[in-house]
Amino acid sequence: MTAKKRFGDIPFTKMHGSGNDFILIDNRKRLILPEHAEEAAITMCRRGFGIGADGLILIEESGKAHFRWRFLNADGSLADMCGNGGRCAARFAYIEGIAPAEMEFETGAGIIKAEVKDGEVKLQLPPPHGLALDEELRLRDRTMTVHFLNTGVPHTVIFVNDLESIPVFEIGRLIRHHRKFAPEGTNVNFAEVKDRSSIRIRTYERGVEDETLACGTGAVASAVISALKADTASPIRVETWGGEDLKIYFNIQGEEIKEVFLEGKAVLVFTGRTLEL
Repeated sequence: MTAKKRFGDIPFTKMHGSGNDFILIDNRKRLILPEHAEEAAITMCRRGFGIGADGLILIEESGKAHFRWRFLNADGSLADMCGNGGRCAARFAYIEGIAPAEMEFETGAGIIKAEVKDGEVKLQLPPPHGLALDEELRLRDRTMTVHFLNTGVPHTVIFVNDLESIPVFEIGRLIRHHRKFAPEGTNVNFAEVKDRSSIRIRTYERGVEDETLACGTGAVASAVISALKADTASPIRVETWGGEDLKIYFNIQGEEIKEVFLEGKAVLVFTGRTLEL
């Protein structure tokens, strides 16, 4: 069976969260089999030839929650968690009648809670772990001070004074593939603190292998680390590179980070049906 026939005649929805865009498919009837999911993501997410997106989200049956998701990056790799994708998945499930406005869904990072209010979604993330501050990282021609936090997926955060001038792709790619983070690699966030309640970020995402307009889990990592290193305080408004704002809530007690929420718009762009993919 050819790829064109394999992924033809499949209904889909295109959504974005702060410019981070996704293809969502109700896969409860196994329109895409698990062994074909990687190829489906690569085919459908390819810009200019497919639908085009940063990732593919398959909504599937769950015995533990309202649904289970299978999240694949544009390169076909699986990811446990994605904040912006999670918000889109929650609103999609609500629109399609798969889950109520207050829901739970199963991810590789655990059970996630979400609440849909009109076009916005407030998502509760699992407690972050693996915090490491003030690590010295040697690159080709420089040493950089970096911070690390896993917010469902691994994130490195670097504070900068001029966000516009940072070569996000070049430095991000070097850090993403640095031996310190092998074998799984890391996402890389460049953060600029504006005041005690707001920051700006740019993110290089693994799996996409480029800068994206927004990253929800990266916004969370950057907000939490800014509270630890730059005296910001929850809730923190995070301005994404796409120009939209995310609001991050959290509670830090000693070395414990808990009650982490990500809030923002989840936008329905269009629906369609694949033909010759």
